[in-house]
Amino acid sequence: MNDSDTKRLSRLNAILTQLQTKRISTAPQLAAKFSVSVRTIYRDIRALEQAGIPIVTEEGKGYSMMEHYSIPPIMFTENQANALILAEQLVMKNKDASFIKDYTEAIDKIKAVLKHNLKDNANLLAERTRFSQNVNGERNSNNLSDLQFALTNFYLTKIAYTNEADSTTERLIEPFALLSTQENWLLVAWCRLRNEFRYFRLDRIKKLEILTEKFTPHKMTLQEYFDKFY
Repeated sequence: MNDSDTKRLSRLNAILTQLQTKRISTAPQLAAKFSVSVRTIYRDIRALEQAGIPIVTEEGKGYSMMEHYSIPPIMFTENQANALILAEQLVMKNKDASFIKDYTEAIDKIKAVLKHNLKDNANLLAERTRFSQNVNGERNSNNLSDLQFALTNFYLTKIAYTNEADSTTERLIEPFALLSTQENWLLVAWCRLRNEFRYFRLDRIKKLEILTEKFTPHKMTLQEYFDKFY
C-alpha cells in the first residue's frame, strides 16, 4: 500500500466518523474538512457504498448514515485516549452531578473499546492527573442533563425557582442555551411568566419537570442572542 492509498483509507475512515456524528454532511463540507475536491468526495462516497455501508443521499441536502445502522467501534490513538481522560478530569470539577454521571458513563463505554495497552495507559493517566479547583467535590445542582434534553428537543419545562431574595416562584420556560461560569451553570430561557429571556442559575432550581408540550424553536444562534440583547 503506497502513501496515496494510506491517505485515502484514512480519509474514508474519517468520513465514516463524520457521517456517524452529524445528521447531514454535504460534499462541499466534507471536501473542505479533508482538503480535497468535491469530485474526490463523490468517489469516496461511492467507494463506501460499494463496500456495503448504507449511506443515504438526500437530494439537495447531503449524505447521512442509514438510521439504526451501527459501525464497529472505532479505535482511538493513545493521544486521543489521553485527551478524553484529560477532559474527564476537567468534567469532575463541574458543579452539576447529573453531567458528571452521564460523562463518566460515556467515558466508561469509550474505555471498553480501547486496546488493552491503551486502556492500561488511560487508567494510569486518570490516576496521575488532578486539578485543584473544586477539590471539596461540591455539587450544587443536578439538573443539567435534563435541561440539555429539554433544550435540544424543545420541550416546555416547569421549574420552581428561588431568587436572590429567597422568594420561590413557579415558571414555565423554554430552554435556549446553557452557559458555564466558574461557580455555576446558567440557563438562558424564555420565561413565560415574565414574557422575556431570563437567566436562571441551576443551583437555584429547586424542582424541575419536563413537560410533554413542545415549544416553537427560537430562530437565532447564541451569538445572535448576545448581539441582540447585550
